[in-house]
Amino acid sequence: MKKTMLLFTIAAIMASCNNEKKEDAEKKETPASAMESKQERNKKIIMASMDAVGKADVDAIVKDAAPTFTDYGDGSMAPVSNIDSLKSFMKMLLTSIAGYKPENPVLFADGDYVIVYADWSGTFKNDLMGIKATGKPVKYKDVDIFKLNDEGKITEHRSVQNTGAVLMAAGNMK
Repeated sequence: MKKTMLLFTIAAIMASCNNEKKEDAEKKETPASAMESKQERNKKIIMASMDAVGKADVDAIVKDAAPTFTDYGDGSMAPVSNIDSLKSFMKMLLTSIAGYKPENPVLFADGDYVIVYADWSGTFKNDLMGIKATGKPVKYKDVDIFKLNDEGKITEHRSVQNTGAVLMAAGNMK
């Protein structure tokens, strides 16, 4: 009888340990799946903003920008540090480059960041920041880096592009 009780006690302890291990494993998996959800959400937010660029819908472009949004661009100019300035810049850009849109975007997400590699194209119809319009099609590769907060609002944007290639595509440089 003592042996039976001992075996029963050992079996109960082992079962209890197994349940704790399963619960611990489930707890460890939850943050990773939550992170994936956040990353997928962030990619959808950025893709919606990029689609809005293609539709020349300035309000939709900035819909998910945080009030503290800052656009650092490629670092060659002063950062744009509020939504109204961003809207003004986007209106100017979309007026200058007709049909401006991303093509073949590839999105990567890691934590709060979304990185987009895409071809951008349009037709250089109107002067842009002192650069004379040529009426020529423009196409160039660009990498955009976005940072989003926990609420899914875009807080930062940075761009990496070959400015010389953009000017050559626009017909302003040989």
